[in-house]
Amino acid sequence: MASRKNNGKPTDHPALLPGLGVERTGSNFGTNWGVFVFAAVLVAGVIAWGVVWPESLASASAAGLSWVSGSFGWLFGLLTITVFIFMMWLGYGRYRGIRLGQDNEKPEFSTGSWLAMMFSAGIGVGLLFFGPYEPMTYFLDLPPAYEGLAPGTNQAMHAAIVQTVFHWGPMAWAYYALVGGAVAYASFRKGRPALISSLLEPIFGERTKGWVGSVIDTFAIIVTLFGVAVTLGIGALQIGRGVEIVSGIGPLGNGAIIVIIAILSMAFIVSAVSGVKRGIRALSNINMVVAALLGVFVFVAGPTAFLLNLFQGTLMEFVGDSFRLMAQTAVTTPDAQPFMDSWTTYYWAWWVSWTPFVGLFIAKISRGRTLREFVTTVIVAPSLVCLVWFTVLGGTSMWVEQANGALSSAESPQDMLFALLRELPFGTFTSVIAMISIVIFFVTSADSGAIVMASLSQRGNPTPSPWVTVVWGLALAAIAGVLLVGGGSLALNGLQSLVIITALPFAFIVILVMFAWAKDLARDPLTLRRRYAREAIVQGVRTGIQEHGDDFVVGVVRTEGADKGAGAWLDSEDPALTEWYRPEQAEVPTNGPADPTADAGADAGEPEPVGSR
Repeated sequence: MASRKNNGKPTDHPALLPGLGVERTGSNFGTNWGVFVFAAVLVAGVIAWGVVWPESLASASAAGLSWVSGSFGWLFGLLTITVFIFMMWLGYGRYRGIRLGQDNEKPEFSTGSWLAMMFSAGIGVGLLFFGPYEPMTYFLDLPPAYEGLAPGTNQAMHAAIVQTVFHWGPMAWAYYALVGGAVAYASFRKGRPALISSLLEPIFGERTKGWVGSVIDTFAIIVTLFGVAVTLGIGALQIGRGVEIVSGIGPLGNGAIIVIIAILSMAFIVSAVSGVKRGIRALSNINMVVAALLGVFVFVAGPTAFLLNLFQGTLMEFVGDSFRLMAQTAVTTPDAQPFMDSWTTYYWAWWVSWTPFVGLFIAKISRGRTLREFVTTVIVAPSLVCLVWFTVLGGTSMWVEQANGALSSAESPQDMLFALLRELPFGTFTSVIAMISIVIFFVTSADSGAIVMASLSQRGNPTPSPWVTVVWGLALAAIAGVLLVGGGSLALNGLQSLVIITALPFAFIVILVMFAWAKDLARDPLTLRRRYAREAIVQGVRTGIQEHGDDFVVGVVRTEGADKGAGAWLDSEDPALTEWYRPEQAEVPTNGPADPTADAGADAGEPEPVGSR
């Protein structure tokens, strides 16, 4: 079908639209009071439950968690594999050159800052907490997939790190990449608000802007709030334990815990109000340096040659054992069910429950990246870093354990990191450095969560009002403080299990997101341009050979009939292809390729992504 014309020039042909940022759509970013109030009421109810009846919260959430793991563990396992394959297809398949923004838009942040913020908002606190703890757990009590190995041996070390990286590596980051990439694409290329509900618009249309969308976004706020609050609680406990160990002052009371949370809360609220480009980016860059120096110190002061050999062997075993671990289910061996419930299924559900928070934040910092660059940086790069990190901290911990059993005698998981550092030179100094890193991770996780919840409360506002950000920041601090003081670790464990239960409905949303995003990408202007290019080149080459043999070049001329051109396959008047493009200004921006074949690299590859050097 012929393209629409204005004085002989294409104006709004669906293959020429350059993309549209949500800030140019004139969207109403006022506070959605229904979402805001409903989320606040539910949060207050759960807080009251945890404070007044912590045992009831713990028992009810434990029962729910057991039911979710036993009845839907298979769903989380299958979904995890599917999401990973889907993201590999997007990142390195036919859609890899599509940009999360307008056609020629450049990234907002350097690759280093981008990666640093992803870690700080995503799993920073977890790396310091679980770095020595999880490999040590598997080292002494091997997973079912490695039941033939003897605990405490060098072979058990490889198995422990492989199992840990399986949980924290590509599978985990694929979830974040899916939601983060889908939100960034919808918001910065299709002009939709940065909301979880907006991702389903290609399937449900305008219905996502009604009460159904509000319910989804409210649920996203609640999951984010509780998920981040649990992390802050774990971080506060580890910071408090570090203060006890380093200072030698003995157990800290509730008053000290409240003071720690209050000080850190003021820090992350200031950072959140400062915005992503100032507070969060600065803290993330600082902390990546601090954490990297800590890791380098453990590597150099610990068994360096041993760790180098361990890394090489673990990398090869991870590649070889990944399919084996994917196939591990609750019925693989008699002991598999408890392990899957406590670890693998628990992790898959945990990552699903965190996708609204981490995904929305990754979307905010990923504008201007191509899908290939996005998938490589969000999945591949962090997975390699996790492999190195767990090899260094986990490998050194297991090496120390073999030597003198110092880590297995630790009083709690919070002690593991400090117990490891005490076995190395300058233990007190490095423990202080570790505490500083945990504090910064605490702050960046909290301020990222506050910004995301504020954005969800204000219809996807990319720069939410400071007062809304402050309210949700205070809510985070209140939940962490009240639960730790009122119910202690019992209430915290109950809340953690409750967060995992909420992952079940989000698992179905994740499935829908994959279908909706694939539908969107199939109609993307770049996808249409490539199809035009292929059709035009095939027709031109065939006609040239038939009429001129070897002596011809391919040019562009108007065909005699609308059904004979390169675009005969496309109904360019279909509103579904253009109705999303509604900028405040009527003019089509000129920053996209003027030539519809400019992005015709098709499957041969695209130009180097901007900012990849």
